[in-house]
Amino acid sequence: MSAQSIADHPRRRMDAPINAERHVNIICVGAGASGLLLAYKLQKHFQNFSLTVYEKNTEVSGTWWENKYPGCACDVPSHNYTWSFEPKLDWSGVYAGSQEIFAYFNDFSRKYGLGKYIKTEHLVSGAHWNHQKGGYDVTAKDLKTGKEVHDHCDILINASGILNNWRWPAIPGLDKYKGKLLHTANWDDTVSLDGKHVGLIGNGSSGIQVLPAIREKVSHVTTFIREPTWVSPVQGLEGHVYSPEELHDFATKPGTLTEYRKNIERGLNGQFGIFLKGAQPNVDTRKYMLEQMKEKINNKYLEEKLIPDWSVGCRRLTPGINYLESLTKPNVTVVYGEINEVTEKGCLSDDGQEYPVDVLICATGFDTTFKPRFPLIAPNGKNLQDVWSGEPQSYLGLGAAGFPNYMIFVGPNSPIGNGPVLSAIEAQADYMLKMIDRFQSQNITTFAPRQEAVDDFINFKNEFMTKTVWFDPCRSWYKAGPDAPITALWPGSTLHYIEALMEPRIDDWEIKYAGNRFTYLGNGYSQTELDPTADWGYYIRDHDDDGPLSTGGKRKLISKSGTMAGNSGVVFSGYKEEKAQL
Repeated sequence: MSAQSIADHPRRRMDAPINAERHVNIICVGAGASGLLLAYKLQKHFQNFSLTVYEKNTEVSGTWWENKYPGCACDVPSHNYTWSFEPKLDWSGVYAGSQEIFAYFNDFSRKYGLGKYIKTEHLVSGAHWNHQKGGYDVTAKDLKTGKEVHDHCDILINASGILNNWRWPAIPGLDKYKGKLLHTANWDDTVSLDGKHVGLIGNGSSGIQVLPAIREKVSHVTTFIREPTWVSPVQGLEGHVYSPEELHDFATKPGTLTEYRKNIERGLNGQFGIFLKGAQPNVDTRKYMLEQMKEKINNKYLEEKLIPDWSVGCRRLTPGINYLESLTKPNVTVVYGEINEVTEKGCLSDDGQEYPVDVLICATGFDTTFKPRFPLIAPNGKNLQDVWSGEPQSYLGLGAAGFPNYMIFVGPNSPIGNGPVLSAIEAQADYMLKMIDRFQSQNITTFAPRQEAVDDFINFKNEFMTKTVWFDPCRSWYKAGPDAPITALWPGSTLHYIEALMEPRIDDWEIKYAGNRFTYLGNGYSQTELDPTADWGYYIRDHDDDGPLSTGGKRKLISKSGTMAGNSGVVFSGYKEEKAQL
């Protein structure tokens, strides 16, 4: 019997060498970017595990499979909306459309054979703690057959995301509308917009992308805007399409694409000061964007209504390519204010007028409450949906106190609006795998964040947020209301988050063991001496080649400290690097 199979039986761990890896069964909810990354990393780094990824859609890639509305694109430069280790050579332009991004993640899944872990068209409907076996009993509905599937896992990971549970706006009468009703996140390609009078509700990221994409094909657009927002493309990045020469260099010249990606990432990571109230980068950016918006709108009435009083960055900054210019076109009408109700013909605004439209598009966002989309029942019987019905409070965006063996991608207070999010997701995946490794090799039965650790984190976060622009009284999906606690963002930069997650703070976790915690020491043998192919004297050397043992030393090593002349905020025009004019 192998060391691993022995370790699968807690009573027989004494017969196995130290750190023998018992079998661990993992269920992941969602095969979007996060779920695919988890599958990839488990496959690369672990043995003696089983993984099932339940995905409600017919395809992988999550939000990038779901969102197909006109103009849908990422608002992060394409070459930096990839995994750090998996570049794409042939992005068509700086801001890729949703179909290109879907292809990237779909190709990633196929390249590494991740499909064997994934069950598409399976919607998770509940997870209940099993007191006898430990772990969670998970129920999913097979959407093809309508049958319920019952499963069990030692560890449950929620990778269902935050910006893909779309919802209709809470406007009375929406069900009375007789025309074609569309939501950007549930787009119907069979509906033609050609020559139609279209109504567009919302001026968030989706609405900003939709308007310029449809304006030239429709007869007229009436866009309903209820609040101002900061909109301006970063100078030099507006819709740049890569030239054949650039694509050739990316594909054939070693290091060219890597350095290009690094330069963009350095620029993105160098702009955290924009989000700090009173900081010079914020002051300078406000001045720059104010000038840009006035120049592009060139309409006193719209300037007064659309340019905010609150700080730049309080809502997510969106590179609105051709959006502001579209607002003043002859076939666009801007209706500013609240929609009192939707009628059979269109929208009745608070100006007292009814605006009839042939097609009504709701670019009104998602359920961003962070509550799980299924009942998640803890050992004490509490449901996380109820616990987080008010303010969702997580541990570092990763876990919830009282819910053992449960981890979350992009949970509350992750850096999902203030930096390159895929880098943060990689840090979360690595953290999760370190916890899974401990569970697998050290006789652990349960692990969960301590309540006092969560409380301390929330208190720190709330105090820090008072120094940021997000604390301003704007209406944003970052928080439940203009004056509510900020629940979506990390209290710091992306680099700050990556460093915070480098090593688990085990004292923040409540850990329980199967019997004696030192049973993992096993039969006195190391796994090295049971491996005839290993060097049993690996620690004998002719010089000290140890890596750094201190936190600071590790940071300097991985960040290649001393190799840069000096970073600063930069923007990019095609292939060139230019200093930001902010």
